[in-house]
Formats: sequence, C-alpha cells, structure tokens
Amino acid sequence: MKFNMILGLHPVDLIVLIIFFIVITILGVWTVRGVKDLESFIMPKKFGKLFMLFFNFGTGTHADQAVGVAAKSFTNGLSGIWYQWVWLFVSPFYWLIAPVMRRFRANTTADIFEARFDRSVALLFAAVGVGLLMVDLGVMLKTAGVIMDGATAGRVSSGWAIIIMTICFLIYGLAGGLSAAIVTDLVQGVLTIVFSFILLPFILHAVGGWDSLLTQLRPEQTSLVAPTEIGLFYILIVAFNALVGNITQPTVLANCAAGRTEMDGRVGYMGGSLVKRVCTIPWALTGLAAIAYFGTTPVEPDLVWGRVANEFLPIMMPGLIGIFLAALFASTMSVCSALMIVASGLFTENLYRRMVRQRTERHYVQVARLASFGIVVGGVIFAFVIPTVIKGIELLWIIPTMMGIAFWLGLFWRRATVAGAWAATVVGFVAWWITTQAFFVDYLAVSDMGQRLRFVFPRNGVSEIYLPWQMIFYLGAGGLAGVLFSLFSRATSEEKLDRFYDLVSTPIVSGEIIRKPCELPPEVRPRPMHKLIPLRNWMIPVPSAVSLAGFVVGWIFVSLLIMFVYWIA
Repeated sequence: MKFNMILGLHPVDLIVLIIFFIVITILGVWTVRGVKDLESFIMPKKFGKLFMLFFNFGTGTHADQAVGVAAKSFTNGLSGIWYQWVWLFVSPFYWLIAPVMRRFRANTTADIFEARFDRSVALLFAAVGVGLLMVDLGVMLKTAGVIMDGATAGRVSSGWAIIIMTICFLIYGLAGGLSAAIVTDLVQGVLTIVFSFILLPFILHAVGGWDSLLTQLRPEQTSLVAPTEIGLFYILIVAFNALVGNITQPTVLANCAAGRTEMDGRVGYMGGSLVKRVCTIPWALTGLAAIAYFGTTPVEPDLVWGRVANEFLPIMMPGLIGIFLAALFASTMSVCSALMIVASGLFTENLYRRMVRQRTERHYVQVARLASFGIVVGGVIFAFVIPTVIKGIELLWIIPTMMGIAFWLGLFWRRATVAGAWAATVVGFVAWWITTQAFFVDYLAVSDMGQRLRFVFPRNGVSEIYLPWQMIFYLGAGGLAGVLFSLFSRATSEEKLDRFYDLVSTPIVSGEIIRKPCELPPEVRPRPMHKLIPLRNWMIPVPSAVSLAGFVVGWIFVSLLIMFVYWIA
C-alpha cells in the first residue's frame, strides 16, 4: 500500500510499464545489426509502405498534440481541433511533396540547400534545424511530464518521467539510429491509435452521452469555426504557414525518403498524416466533454488529458493506466528518437564532416552518436524552461517557416540566389522578433488600422499580436526580401541549377545506388522537366497522373473528415 501511495500507481500498472520499457528497448537495440555506415544510421532507404506509414504516423503524432488539442478544446470549444487540423489542408500536398524529397537523393535537408544554393545556406539550415529539433525534443518531453502529472494526480514527478523516457530512447536510438525509430514506431503507433479513442466513451458516459453534453455547452463551444480566437481567418493563414514551413522541418526528409521507392514515401507520408487527423477527433471531443465533466472545478488546461485518464481508466481495471502511460511514452519516445537521429545527422553530415574529412565511416557514426547525446541534453534543458505546451507548439509552427520561404523560392524560381536565401531567412526571423516586442504590440493596439483589423489579441490577460497577423508579417517580409535580394545579386551558375533540377525531374530507379548526396548515379540518365508554366525561370513541373489521382483522393478524405465532425457537432 505504501508502494502505491509513493508512486501513485497500481502494481499492475507498474509491471506493464516496466515490461513495455524492456521490450521496446530490446526491439530498438536489435536494429543495431543493420548500422554499417553513417547513411544507414541517419537515412536508411529500405522500408516499405507499412513501416513508412507507421513511421510517419509515429513521428507526426505525439503526446503534445493530444494535450494541446484537448487543452484548446477545453478552453475554446470544438474549434480547438484546429490546433492540429490546420495541417489537415496540407495533407494532400504530401502526396506531391514525398517523391520530390526522395528524388533529391539526400541524407539531410541541408544537403538539398547546398545543392541548390551553397554550403553557407546548408550550414544556416543545419544550425536552425538543430535548434528547432532541440526545441521539439523539449516540447515532447515537457508534454509527457505534464500527462504523467495529471494521470497520477501529481504523485509522480514529471521530472522523473522525462528522465526515464530519455534514458530509454537514448539507448535504442543511439544503437540502431533511424532504423530503430522506424521499427519501434510500428509498435508505438498501434498503441497511440488505441488510446486516442479509449478515453472518449468513458467521459461521454459520465456526462450523460453526446446529446446531454450538447445541452450543457454553449453554441459557440460546439462550433467548428469559433467567432473568437480560432476563426476561418486563423485556420486559413496558419494552414498556409504550415505548408510553407512543413518542408523544412528536418524530420520531413526522413518521412519521405526512408522508403525504398517514391510510392512508399507517398503512401507513408500522406497516409500516416491522415490517420493522425482521424486521431485528432477524439482528442478534441475528450477536451470538449471535459468542460461539462469538470464543471466549475478549476483544472489547468495542459492537465486535462491526463486528468481524464486518471479519473476513468483505474475504474475499469488495473493495468489500464499502465498501458495508457506506455502509449504516452511510446509516442513521445518514438518522436524523440527520430528527432535525435535527424539532428545528429545534420550536425555530423553538414557541420562536422565538412571540417574533419577522410575519416572512417565508423568514426562518423560514433560522432553522430555523441552529437545525439548532446542534442538530447539540450532538449531536456528546454523541457524544464518552456512555460506551457501550447507556447511550445506555436514555436514549432513558426521556426521552420523561416527556411521554408527560401526552400520554395529555390525550388520553383530559378532566379533565387544565395543572397536571397539568406535574406528571406534572416529578415523572416527579425520580423517575427519585432512582432513579439511590447513597443510594436502597443503601437498596433492603439492604431486605427490595428483596431479595425484586430492585429492585437488578448490571451491569458496579456496582449499579443494575433497569430495569423504575426505569420502574415514575417511571411511577407521574408518572401519580399528573398525576391529583392535575389534580383539584385549574382545569379547561381547555370551548371549548378541544371544539376539541381535534373534531380527534381528524374524518378528513382529500382535498385539505384546513391554514391553521393544530391547527385544522380552515373547509370541514371536525367529526364527533362515538363513545366507547368512555360517560362524560363519558373520551374513548376507538370504533375503526373498518379500525382493528381492521389492528390484528389487526399482532398476527398479531408472533406469527409470535416463533414463527419460537423455532423456529430
């Protein structure tokens, strides 16, 4: 009994957790036999559709999202679902993006920036990417600690949860690299799907069912588009920002290119994303039901998801809280291990290897493992200093967009230059920083235009630039700077541009052996690009029939999801 009181868990729950940690660590370490060089550690291009689907679902679905959506739905109503569904409108584009990322034949996204611009832009991306991944790691670990706090009613320290998870994913991630993350995602993805749905029936029953819940809520709380913070303007702008920034999240290359073929990447990237959008529905509905269930009881929004688990799972049977926490740890650990490996790849391949040349592959793998450890330490530190999960999520929306502006300019506009890429990124960051400063917020708050367009939005008693306007400001400033600096700087050499666009237009050949990142193998002949706009500097390819068909199917699925939630609400 004393043991239970100290840990706040039933012995069966503890046994379940211990078994989970042992099995998942052994499974991950087992993949070490496939690690022979740096490429097999950071970018093994060998997985089929099933593994790629669960890898994309696992790395794209983690505890902070369930916590964030439930918290936002608890405070804002059903419109809180858009805290993750802003990515819903981006999902069909994944079908088009995946084969392009695979065709770059790169080990890291920094390789792509070097192929299109130069080494300085690659180093810029590597620095931004490593910082972003450390922030991402911190948000994941922070969330896991928050859920553990809520699920055990505060009896288990969130700090201990962070430490235990960090040790486990360090062991199997450092041993097996990205392969370990992909293999364990297959197990962890199944657990995440199950526990995305398991809480909802319990809390709905407690509040008297769905019809009874609707009578206990205000009309605006059951609206998909709320008239306050998360309206149509918010949804459209944040979705566009997501499309711009998604491509330069450092994990996206692995999501698209770790498969054997382009089709493996397409199915995994869009399919895993759409499965995640389905799981978002019960997260939002659980947060919505929590409004009625907790009533006037004060509950911190970040703790809602864990508190609901603590209220209902132990009633059903011993061990369910253990499985729930295992699912939490599973999703968090799978993402953290992938983030760790991608960040170490950026550091080793694009920073260390450029300075320390002609070493053995074994040496570079060991450096990547040491870099992984240092990156995780940075992520753990961030986990203890970040104020809230919601703030962390918004930060993860913003940072990748700065390099995303340069990426899309370089992909579709032949005239984009090194100076333009640097200007787009630096000006974007500066513009974002300005929108966070009190002098700028205060000026907009009292200006006539600021009041008419609602530039400033009060949140938690503090005036802030409304997030969509903040995004418009840094997207516009960064994009304009990228174009102007490109037009007034020396153009990139035609030879370099031809090599880059040959990659984009040349499909992956079965059995192709990539000898150097972002170069076509000698036996692969480049294919000419059929352009959608027949102008020299515009490099938008004509989509294939397969691309168009998958894109349309993606939009049909998106429409059905929205109609389903609208119908039940």
